[in-house]
Amino acid sequence: MGTSLDVLNHEMVPDHQIMGEEEVADLLATYHITLEQLPKIYHDDPAVKTIGGEVGNVIRIIRDSRTAGRAEAYRLVVKRPKK
Repeated sequence: MGTSLDVLNHEMVPDHQIMGEEEVADLLATYHITLEQLPKIYHDDPAVKTIGGEVGNVIRIIRDSRTAGRAEAYRLVVKRPKK
């Protein structure tokens, strides 16, 4: 009998959200970048799995910040390379 754990409820895990196509297009246009230039996050990351993220999705990560109040980061979901 195992215990299930929702990683998103842990106080150390920031909010993760899957971005829509229009939001991604706005993000890329704002920063004049391509998808491949975004930092990466693996498809088997516990938070990505919990929110249902798939390879190719862009994840918005929202953290509380002492200096900025709220900090947003963006990650492209990629498949973990085989060892």
